[in-house]
Amino acid sequence: MAETTEFKPQWASPPGATIIDILEQKGMSIEDFCSAMQTSERLASKIISGDAEIDARLAIKLENVLGGSAAFWLRREAQFRSDLQRLDEAVVEMEPKAWLSTLPVRDITAFGWVERIADRALQAEALLRFFDTQSVQGWHNRYQRTVTAVAYRTSQTYESKLGALAAWLRQGEIEAEKIACAPWDREGLRLLIPKFRALTRVKDPAVFLPELQKLCASCGVAVVIVRAPAGCRASGATRFVSEEKAVIQLSFRYRSDDHFWFTLFHELGHLLLHDCSSIFLEDLDLIATHEEDEANDFAANTLVPPEYRAEMLRLPADHRVIMRFAKRIGVSHGIVVGQMQHLRVLAPNRLNALKVRYTWTAE
Repeated sequence: MAETTEFKPQWASPPGATIIDILEQKGMSIEDFCSAMQTSERLASKIISGDAEIDARLAIKLENVLGGSAAFWLRREAQFRSDLQRLDEAVVEMEPKAWLSTLPVRDITAFGWVERIADRALQAEALLRFFDTQSVQGWHNRYQRTVTAVAYRTSQTYESKLGALAAWLRQGEIEAEKIACAPWDREGLRLLIPKFRALTRVKDPAVFLPELQKLCASCGVAVVIVRAPAGCRASGATRFVSEEKAVIQLSFRYRSDDHFWFTLFHELGHLLLHDCSSIFLEDLDLIATHEEDEANDFAANTLVPPEYRAEMLRLPADHRVIMRFAKRIGVSHGIVVGQMQHLRVLAPNRLNALKVRYTWTAE
């Protein structure tokens, strides 16, 4: 008889993963869920991410709104907490050399963030210094809290991303420390929006990035560009590193001007519209929330104001017409093409030559 062993996955699946599956099956949005549960979006987000525990009261609400018995939801919660404890114990037992396998070490060293060292124990020590932590357990505690501030669609995605995302975020912190900023000023940032729009027409990042960073720093925002290592699919992130200093971190992931500027204005939307006590992260595997939708609307309406939207939707697929329209409303050609493609009035393969393309160069 073949020997069997109990399968113990290296992730903890929160009840929120099941909630999201049911919402998609029922065609319900996060807003519909919050309304039916009579709860705030912030609490709903914490329930989905596993940051808030499902008690008997919440279990009954879930039974009434989504189906499944209250006992089912309580068992689901208990299993999740048990798995978390098991994983925490596994982290305590994990040696630094084994921890290396959870990190994109090749890219971290190739990008020059940490020196490449042949000895694995010494490499692990160098990486712990990079993360400014003294132990694997300390690293896990710090970045698990950061990443669980956002909700991923699957626990497998969360597990595979933790190391790569942590490295990207940490390098962003290091880069932000180099930028001196005035105290945080939301209204001052709002007044700079026209200047940011004007910068979209500057093609060379060597010209527009220093000006963008200077303007944002005057309002307490450090803008940093950090290349995403393998396993990190983030295009942008916004967070406060102190009460007086915010960080907008961009990855240039798609390397075209329409994506870059839309992501920047999306992050600006978070700073201008939302309580940024926690991190906002732009990633394809994240659960859509009302706050993300609001930031998307802010970016779209700022780049192409509503009074021009109907005209844009009627534009022919003619590069000269689109170039004249973009110049008239004061944004880059690529932004107009990108918005038309997003709204499906222009095919994804049409007029991409009007977009500015960026490449990473060795420093």
